Amino acid sequence: MSVRRFRLFVNGRYCPGQEGQTVPCTNPANGEVVAEVAVGTAADVDRAVEAADRAFPAWADMSGEQRGRILIRAAEILGRRAKEFAELEMLDVGKTISDTTNIDVPVSVNFLQWYGRAALDNLGETIPIPNPKQFDFSLRQPYGVVGLIAPWNFPLVNAVLKSGPALAVGNTAVMKPASWTPLTTLLIGEVFAEAGLPPGVLNIVNGSGGVVGEAICAHPRVRKIFFTGSTEVGRRILQVASRNVTDTSMELGGKSPNIIFADADWDQAVAGAAFGILLNNGQNCIAGSRLLVEREIHDQFVAALVSKFKSIRIGDPADKSSQLGAIVSESHYRTIMEYVEIGKEEARLECGGKHPPGEAFSKGWFIEPTLFSNVSNDMRIAQEEIFGPVLAVIPFAGEDEAVAIANDTIYGLGSGVFTTDLAKAHRVLRRLEAGTVYVNTYNMVYPQAPFPSWKQSGNAVERGLHGLLENTRFKNVIMDVSGQPIDFF
Repeated sequence: MSVRRFRLFVNGRYCPGQEGQTVPCTNPANGEVVAEVAVGTAADVDRAVEAADRAFPAWADMSGEQRGRILIRAAEILGRRAKEFAELEMLDVGKTISDTTNIDVPVSVNFLQWYGRAALDNLGETIPIPNPKQFDFSLRQPYGVVGLIAPWNFPLVNAVLKSGPALAVGNTAVMKPASWTPLTTLLIGEVFAEAGLPPGVLNIVNGSGGVVGEAICAHPRVRKIFFTGSTEVGRRILQVASRNVTDTSMELGGKSPNIIFADADWDQAVAGAAFGILLNNGQNCIAGSRLLVEREIHDQFVAALVSKFKSIRIGDPADKSSQLGAIVSESHYRTIMEYVEIGKEEARLECGGKHPPGEAFSKGWFIEPTLFSNVSNDMRIAQEEIFGPVLAVIPFAGEDEAVAIANDTIYGLGSGVFTTDLAKAHRVLRRLEAGTVYVNTYNMVYPQAPFPSWKQSGNAVERGLHGLLENTRFKNVIMDVSGQPIDFF
């Protein structure tokens, strides 16, 4: 396989980093080098911010329809190059070609199309006030230059999820892809350029969080930071951004409860529990990694899940029959396996927890789907984000205990409820401390559906019109139409 070379995307063209450094990107399934990628520095961030700042006035002055047409053209180009992007995402992240073909690329195309259609002008409202001689109205206006810092688990989706709304409302941007998985994010610059995006509107600077990420967050001309990643890194971003009192919108970690009541539809619940944790090998912020199962069905449900987990086909990500691919990197693989060892000391390992045997897996970072039972909510495997295919099953008795266990976490990103009793579903979903609640489903994603973060899972709303508005600053105007001076002093 030939090694592709990727450079930074600044001011509408690809260029090396200021210091000329590169790093290899390897295929997590076999360790082979698939790309050499330029590494940026703080000086490259300065260059990118300067380009974005220059481009901002003309881009913001464009009509929403004009900006939207460019985003829709980008979606069309991405759709035409779907096979290329799906294969590159597979090689970079380790996820299966079925996932990247059927989820990552079409979701990204759909997001770009939707944000193109949602690129509206004159966002705001008129506000009644008790003075007939004055008029009150609000405006939603772009920030200017924004910083976009993306995670490694869904790089293409997140590149679009961050750039789409930012550009739609008139911001310009400097985006940093995740160091582990930068390839499709860097390539998206080519798509936007072909779609007619003016130079400087979107700039992509690869590099470490400690160098490139901090430079973006600390830059005085970056007006807002959009970040998806761990809660630990989110705290650091808040510290750095506070120097300039820069706004932040952050979607952080999760340890989401997925609640299975005894009256749930059996097949729907088993499938929802498995998909809730195994999508993208559990490398998913909203993964239903704490499975709360009502006691009267607990043992049978665990047995059904064990059978389901053992039937999952782990294999070469390039094989269309594979259902699970590789973990993203050696270091993350070792982190997950450390949690497996912790779980063995705390609870009962029902299945998985091993590297699959055989020559086909010997050079990659693979982990069998892993299920622990006899888990209590105070255990580390129930409280700490593992970010892998590891499920902790916790028994409960009744609605009150289910809600108490579900809310007993620092996180508040997502949750699930499986029940055929809609009255019960409504009672429980109102009490759950989470921004998203799935009822009788899990891990569904639509551009129209908002994605809020609660508690230490962040302060953001992504997707939907609410997410679009996060990319704007709010301005209120009180206008006197009487022509008379203020008669006070």
